[in-house]
Amino acid sequence: MHPRRLIALVCALFLVMTSLVSAPFTGSSGETTLAQQTLPYRVFQFAIGAQTTVGQFNKPSDVAAAPDGTIYVADSDSHRIHRFSATGEFLGGWGVYGYSDGQFYNPQGVAVAPDGTVYVADTGNHRIQRFSATGEFLSTWGRQGYNDGQFSSPDGVAVVPDGTVYVADTGNHRIQRFSADGTFLGTWGAFGSGYGQFSRPSGVAVAPDGTVYVADYWNNRIQHFSASGTFLGTWGSQGSADGQFSNPSDVAVAPDSTVYVADTGNNRI
Repeated sequence: MHPRRLIALVCALFLVMTSLVSAPFTGSSGETTLAQQTLPYRVFQFAIGAQTTVGQFNKPSDVAAAPDGTIYVADSDSHRIHRFSATGEFLGGWGVYGYSDGQFYNPQGVAVAPDGTVYVADTGNHRIQRFSATGEFLSTWGRQGYNDGQFSSPDGVAVVPDGTVYVADTGNHRIQRFSADGTFLGTWGAFGSGYGQFSRPSGVAVAPDGTVYVADYWNNRIQHFSASGTFLGTWGSQGSADGQFSNPSDVAVAPDSTVYVADTGNNRI
């Protein structure tokens, strides 16, 4: 996991959700230079989405940072990806609602590889799409199903320095592992509450040492595994006391291996 990923996930944890109505998004190619919305959601209080007609959001669900500091936001209900400088300057975006290459249906996750390649969990289309740093479509893999390499509403995606891609296959209650180009490498997990089982895993992150952390949403816990999926441990239970969770939706790992959890139902980190 690249150290700059920490910036991305800290931003994601502090997304402030408010009610909003989306303005139409035009452009047949899916590329845009203005993200036009009303009553914006915001990422922090700086220029990204802060009371402007540029870089506003309609239910942003994830954020990732590239090695050069570029920030990418999965703007779920607008079915697109926004791109910003490290200081929040709007740089562009791509995507419209649809099922074709480069189009999205409620994308919930975004991750950036060390080489700048952008991976998007195209949740409603049950697939992963891969793009250049500026949004040029490169490839896609996956379709709805439960076999190896297939997905059911994947919510989370993470990329490690060697290019391996981990996907939280939420509806199938498992984690899948792929090469950078989408070749299936392995999977683990099944529905349940036992060790190594999941109930709608929604977030996945990888530590510098390769340990994989999973936000196990309905089980109200965090589980961690080896890079190949061997169970290592778990913590958390349902509740509001310190160390307890209520539907944790995402997880991040800092360069020093500190783990941060978006404790969604308790409105805290």
